[in-house]
Amino acid sequence: MPEGTQPVTDFRIDHYLGQWYEIARLDHGFESGLECVTANYSLRDDGDIRVINRGYDPKEQRWESAEGRASFAGEPDVGHLKVSFFGPFYAGYSVLALDPDYQHALVAGPDRDYLWILSRQPTMPAATYSAYLDRAQALDFPVDELISVEQDPAHCPPQPDTPSAG
Repeated sequence: MPEGTQPVTDFRIDHYLGQWYEIARLDHGFESGLECVTANYSLRDDGDIRVINRGYDPKEQRWESAEGRASFAGEPDVGHLKVSFFGPFYAGYSVLALDPDYQHALVAGPDRDYLWILSRQPTMPAATYSAYLDRAQALDFPVDELISVEQDPAHCPPQPDTPSAG
């Protein structure tokens, strides 16, 4: 978790599960060039969380996906998890802001190089987006480096089916 940040408390994983649309992100290698990015969270049989990230590569005209697993880094009512897409290597996943209805989230990775603004819908109200930008800036994230993620349904082809939980 980035130094000086705190994850949300009173976190309810059952409310957080499901699909989220990536509205903006700090760009990094494993998502570079991808549009129409979503993250889908579901419970696994072993109690961990299945994470399926998908994004559309417009140059290759194909969907790319990565499946990982997440578990709580501490107490299950705190929005601080650890996630792995590469075997035993885990990284921090901290929910820094979350609206009461679990419709919008501000999420950080292990340091200030990773930040996502997520929404349950492909768009986010401008006031909410602005509030999350202000929060991220107050936490010393480089918000001027955030990139907007294309989510226009007319631009995003249908995603392949999501594997069932298990």
